[in-house]
Amino acid sequence: MFWYNGDLIKTNIIELAIDDPGLLYGATVFTTLRVYCQSLDRPLTNWKGHGDRLRSSIQFLNWQEPDWQKVRQGAEILLQDFPVLRITIFSDGREWITGRSLPTDLTEKQRHGVAASLVSGEEFHRFLPTHKTGNYLGAWLARTKAQHMTASEAIFVDPNDNWLETSTGNLWGWQDGSWWTPPLETGILPGIMRSQLIDWLKNQNQPVMEKPWTPEIIKTMEAIAYSNSIVQLIPIHTVFEERGVRSVDAIAASQRVERGQEKMNQLNYNPYHPAFEQLRKLFAD
Repeated sequence: MFWYNGDLIKTNIIELAIDDPGLLYGATVFTTLRVYCQSLDRPLTNWKGHGDRLRSSIQFLNWQEPDWQKVRQGAEILLQDFPVLRITIFSDGREWITGRSLPTDLTEKQRHGVAASLVSGEEFHRFLPTHKTGNYLGAWLARTKAQHMTASEAIFVDPNDNWLETSTGNLWGWQDGSWWTPPLETGILPGIMRSQLIDWLKNQNQPVMEKPWTPEIIKTMEAIAYSNSIVQLIPIHTVFEERGVRSVDAIAASQRVERGQEKMNQLNYNPYHPAFEQLRKLFAD
């Protein structure tokens, strides 16, 4: 079941006109939130933050705002059955809310980390990267390619070999006693969880370095991870790079590994680094 345009629909089929811009061009904006304790008002759910993200994008695109009361109504109904809600707004103000379960392997990934692979931002990129639009093909293709390389996530790399973000979240790294995350000025998504982590760390008087992830910085990271509102924080233990993407080639610490006939560079990080425990305290809601 799902919520659409003011009604609860108890099927898995949505009806859209064949000339709907949302269908033809992905002309929608969306946000995906994790509901804690079945309440939109829990601090970690951050209903306001997700609403502000939608409002900001709608105003930027000069679209019609939805009936926010109906958006909340639909979310309140669906959270009774689903811990994850995806709220989509069409250009004419229609709301569409779907629910799903948490990933079944989430706890394992949080504990032991995942592998990621680098992808060129020139090959794959998100349209209007500072907004979550329905045109998410670039990120989906990047992650699909990463999964074909036995990785779980893709990391976008810009033309200067700087790491930007993953296909589903923001990057975090630990070095020199501080957390590092790429700055918004690099053209990344201002993630809701990213903002929550930065605010929480600053309230704890912990420094957060928002600086570009250059090849020089990457090779000094002790541990890295990615965050989003659903998975919270997942360590990355291995980063692969196909030949043709340059950034890991520039790193003296890179190693060579061979997978059948395909050679790739590889970087390894500690998924059990004690610094992760500091960030995990935020999620003790």
